[in-house]
Amino acid sequence: MGLPTTADFMERVTPTAAPVKAPERTHAWWKVMCLTGVDYFSTLGYQPGIAALAAGALAPIATVVLVLLTLFGALPVYRRVAEESPRGQGSIAMLERLLPFWKGKLFVLVLLGFALTDFMITITLSAADASAHVVENPNVPDFLHGQEVAITIGLVVLLGALFLRGFTEAIGVAVVLVVVYLVLNVVVIAVAFGHVFGNPSVISDWTAALTKEHGNPLMMVAVALVLFPKLALGMSGFETGVAVMTHVDGEPGDTEEHPVGRIRNTKKLLATAAILMSGYLITSSLVTTWLIPEKEFEDGGKANGRALAYLAHQYLGSAFGTVYDVSTIAILWFAGASAMAGMLNLIPRYLPRYGMAPEWTAAVRPLVIILTALGIVITWIFNADVDAQGGAYATGVLVLFTSAGAAVTLAARRAGQRRLMWAFVAITVVFVYTTVDNVVERPDGVKIGGFFIAVIVGLSILSRLSRAFELRTTEVVWDDTVEMFLRDCARRSIRLVANEPDDRGSEEYRAKLGQIVADNDLPDASDIIFIEVTVTDPSDFEGVIEARGEVAHGLYRVICLSSPTVPNALAALLLRIREHTGVRPHVYFEWTEGSPGLNLLKFLLFGVGEVAPVTREVLRRAEHDRTLRPHVHVG
Repeated sequence: MGLPTTADFMERVTPTAAPVKAPERTHAWWKVMCLTGVDYFSTLGYQPGIAALAAGALAPIATVVLVLLTLFGALPVYRRVAEESPRGQGSIAMLERLLPFWKGKLFVLVLLGFALTDFMITITLSAADASAHVVENPNVPDFLHGQEVAITIGLVVLLGALFLRGFTEAIGVAVVLVVVYLVLNVVVIAVAFGHVFGNPSVISDWTAALTKEHGNPLMMVAVALVLFPKLALGMSGFETGVAVMTHVDGEPGDTEEHPVGRIRNTKKLLATAAILMSGYLITSSLVTTWLIPEKEFEDGGKANGRALAYLAHQYLGSAFGTVYDVSTIAILWFAGASAMAGMLNLIPRYLPRYGMAPEWTAAVRPLVIILTALGIVITWIFNADVDAQGGAYATGVLVLFTSAGAAVTLAARRAGQRRLMWAFVAITVVFVYTTVDNVVERPDGVKIGGFFIAVIVGLSILSRLSRAFELRTTEVVWDDTVEMFLRDCARRSIRLVANEPDDRGSEEYRAKLGQIVADNDLPDASDIIFIEVTVTDPSDFEGVIEARGEVAHGLYRVICLSSPTVPNALAALLLRIREHTGVRPHVYFEWTEGSPGLNLLKFLLFGVGEVAPVTREVLRRAEHDRTLRPHVHVG
């Protein structure tokens, strides 16, 4: 069978006609910053109060420590993440590339659990805090008091409805809310500083209290370093910023492989948000510590969870205070938008690709409905209590920061950037300390994160098992040698023999050919083509099949291909051969020795095992018409 072995052209064919995905609409970086920043900026609604409760008179110093970690820790880390994952994969994808096979998938599922903890609790906590601002405003009707759960659920449902209308509307709303909220905060803080300058004794009283409690500046800084992890709620927003960077405008010369403009603009987004928020955090902490009595920060106090709102009412009157409350309520509610946007970009990148979620989860609207329902359940479980959800929120944020620090450290090491690597090591160590301190202080965060992880892993395993017998092929690619094999055999019959390659010697093919002819009572072996599948990463769910033809030892036609699983690859190739040639191909197998249950487990975990019956089952599910289904023979 003197067939040529040199390919002159490649032919691409697909099992099914794949729909063309519309390009994502992009926006100016500052507009996307408003969407990702609503979570970040909205923490001004409760961060000064949290700082005062956690650190007392040391709150401004602890806030400065937090700001330094933000500007010189989180910001450099996520600027590097933007460089390494310009298509919005984030730090999770960076770590995924370092851990192949099932351990990589499991690691990603764990990180996704903490990411979803962060994002989902952002939605429910912010909505709960918004409802608290509603009922605490002196002008609201009495019947709203005690209705925090109902108000919070209403806000969560409203957020979901907004995203059902589309991402563009979400960005438009975010821009208005952020601009108004930041302007109002500038007014409140400026007026507060005016009262401080008019009564400078509040500063001397504060410094006297610091000296009395802590003695000297070094001790103050030391205590602040211990206390600042409790303020970690004010560090959110960075992971979302890189997750949605595909929505950021690039430059005309950008390509998908090198989106230089998109990366540069995303760095602007991250830096601008961090610098703006740092200024607000420090100034708001100072004026609230100086001007608000300590007892008002405590539970039941007028400044509890709403320190800047307290100043707005006190110094600018009830009308302005109510406007400020409305703006705070709106941005706290919409803080969930950045979290929702992050999940809508994050979940479809991983779970459907792993086969660990139905394909429809890659669509926006069904996913929005599911996430909204989950937000309602979480609100009901936690009774819309902000404090009860705070630990889980901070834990999710800090675990993502730690994973991002580890990812950029390894990236710098691979790039040979030794000094940068050690700088990232130092930052990561600080993140680890902050995370551990937070977990020790509020272990409920790990418990909630563990629940999300258990749910994700459990549902992922069930989904993977239920989809194991899908075709799982996005595209079939073959060369001209395969084309010539098929063209020659299609005039008579196409008979394919599944062969597990050993030494690929002449005797191996000769013996296999004789066995197949004898077991199936074939008249001759003239139309037989061997198929050999090399298993790549069995933890991958789907991929492109690349088939390459060759003539082994000048006698035996062989089609070689690579795939995560053997049966699914064979089924996809058989169906495409039928469509391409119009001939129903025959495929021949040997029964696999050993326990059927053990062989099935080998297929699920390693892509091999009981190949013949699994191939037949994949074909049965892919082609319901028995008269069109390729023939499967087992001897």
